[in-house]
Amino acid sequence: MNARTRILDAAMLVFRRHGFRRSSIEQAAEAAGLTRQALYHHFKSKEELFRAVIERLYESALAAEIASASAAETAGGSLADILVAQLTGRLRLAIASFDGSPHIEELFSEHLVQGRDIYQKYASLYDGQVVATIERVCREQRLVLAQGTSASDFSRYIVMAINGTKSAYPAMQPVDAFLRDLEIMLRTLISGAVAAPSIKPSAAKKSARTKPGDRK
Repeated sequence: MNARTRILDAAMLVFRRHGFRRSSIEQAAEAAGLTRQALYHHFKSKEELFRAVIERLYESALAAEIASASAAETAGGSLADILVAQLTGRLRLAIASFDGSPHIEELFSEHLVQGRDIYQKYASLYDGQVVATIERVCREQRLVLAQGTSASDFSRYIVMAINGTKSAYPAMQPVDAFLRDLEIMLRTLISGAVAAPSIKPSAAKKSARTKPGDRK
């Protein structure tokens, strides 16, 4: 394990234990087994250190999202199954990073203050993953979105559903109840946004010509 990774692991523990406001560079250095000056060689301030912790969390959540969606697709899941797995995979990892901390609400709010640009960067990456999943699964499973709805629109509606569920669960706690209600919201949304599987024109014409009882 290199020094930067050791520092980030130690800083995560410190932020979980003390919150952002009551944590210090000295505490992070001590937890990492380094001097304050050695830590300053990698991070110039507590704010910079916190941003690095948050960015690593977002990157890990993105990897979890991709892996969860891939596993659900490989298992032959429906669009709803795949999207639920993808989104809950990402959120579950993010929540677990601070779960059990007495400062979880402060940490979730503070990360928007200290790292709004990071949040916006990864929000765009998360959106791109969801759009790509919708387009790919609809193509492979011959699904059609409701008239006038694009994959980008659908992804935006999903974000609205997530934010709406978050409003009922401060800091997404308790986790199981939050994820349960989010899944219900997502499956309800998806069932209304996806029409019946599309049928190729040639197949539709053949079906129309063939009546029950006709010789094939």
